[in-house]
Amino acid sequence: MLRETLSKRGVRVITGLGKYFRCIDKNRNGFLSQADFKEALKVFHLGIPEWDFESLWLILDDSKSDKVDYGEFTRAVFGEMNEYRKAFVRKVSFAYMKLDFNKTGSVPMVDIRKCYCAK
Repeated sequence: MLRETLSKRGVRVITGLGKYFRCIDKNRNGFLSQADFKEALKVFHLGIPEWDFESLWLILDDSKSDKVDYGEFTRAVFGEMNEYRKAFVRKVSFAYMKLDFNKTGSVPMVDIRKCYCAK
């Protein structure tokens, strides 16, 4: 049911959910509580009946830790990436590592200008 709703509303909802998940993940561990997950679904108008939510939660929280990993959620909704997408992600990751000189997790425009030539 959730997959059908998400597929109708598209990538914008998924990316919005990702941003929302990262905002409410205060300790930056990549996990959400059941209450946070339920609230996120409400914020994005993805309301599902309580019994369906409980079933979804049991599937996503297979470790019974009362937390769900955002990565596991996206894999459950979208499935695994195909080989083309995996190769693309590896290329982008490699390029990003080259740009992130200080290994801070962010790349200032100054560093991008040092590496990029539009000629």
